[in-house]
Amino acid sequence: MTRATFAVPGNIETPTGGYGYARRLLVEAPGVGLDLAHLQLPDGVPEPGEAGIDGTVRLLGGAAKDAPILIDGLALGVLPPEMLRRAPGPVVALCHHPLALETGIDPDAARRYRASECAALAVASAVIATSQATAAILRDQYDVPVDRLTVAPPGTDPAPQAKGSGGPGVAILSVGSLTPRKGHDRLIAALAELTDLDWHLTIVGPADRDRVHADALLAAIEAAGLAGRVTLAGALDAAELDAAYDRADLFALASRYEGFGMAYTEAMAHGLPVIGCESGAVAEATRGAALLMGQGDGAGLRAALRRAIADADARHALAQRCRAAAAHFTRWPETVAIVAGVLNGVSA
Repeated sequence: MTRATFAVPGNIETPTGGYGYARRLLVEAPGVGLDLAHLQLPDGVPEPGEAGIDGTVRLLGGAAKDAPILIDGLALGVLPPEMLRRAPGPVVALCHHPLALETGIDPDAARRYRASECAALAVASAVIATSQATAAILRDQYDVPVDRLTVAPPGTDPAPQAKGSGGPGVAILSVGSLTPRKGHDRLIAALAELTDLDWHLTIVGPADRDRVHADALLAAIEAAGLAGRVTLAGALDAAELDAAYDRADLFALASRYEGFGMAYTEAMAHGLPVIGCESGAVAEATRGAALLMGQGDGAGLRAALRRAIADADARHALAQRCRAAAAHFTRWPETVAIVAGVLNGVSA
């Protein structure tokens, strides 16, 4: 059995796709012959400060000697290359999407993150990306050689067909943290012009990642007179989220960028019709089945939502297309086997 350390910053129970990926790696690892030890690094990314970096150096220094160290990109991208070179085992990077591509960050910060991430990735013995789209960015913009780059897409669990709300209106579900990148503001703006239709939107996701943006979303909902039609449900645990999918009639998420888009694939696995935006790896993740608008196409988003809400037959046809595509999604044991193969390779 290959022994390795998996270093992840902050609380691994944080309800995001990236942390969900980390949790499943740890759960599934023994099944593919991988002894993967979780190492919790200090939080504070992408600005951990001197104390956070010092703490990370100390913790990584105590990892198993000569065993691979898989480091989540949230942490790796801000670590000094000289520290990574002193790691007790070969370093493998796990990159969901580059830090510099986060929506809404200062241009100077984006340049700083990009330079830091380039330097850190250059030290890694191997790099794992979670989509072909992210791998292409790492290859073309971050100079990661193809022979050190592997794609391990997130798995998607099979799920029962959603029962739906039962009407009379259409229950719309959106899942993602209340941050600019998730585009909830665009979805709210589109729905604000569809008040002649019978719908209710539930947004599931933590509000503490960007409190200013979360407060702005709440203000936009109230200003549009949608307080009775939009529910900010906060973060839900796995069982509660499954129940939310089961009660929904339509899934919509207007992301500005996604390194993969696990919420889209989970909605499709539940047999929901999915509407979103072409951003990052979303088209790749949804295998062409979801109805995706171009970035900035507010009119197209409104039109797609109007048809899906007003036309039950169109909604059903889209749901069938999404459900059929979901049958071919990667499963978690496949994902973990790919990661284990990379760790086995650098260990050898």
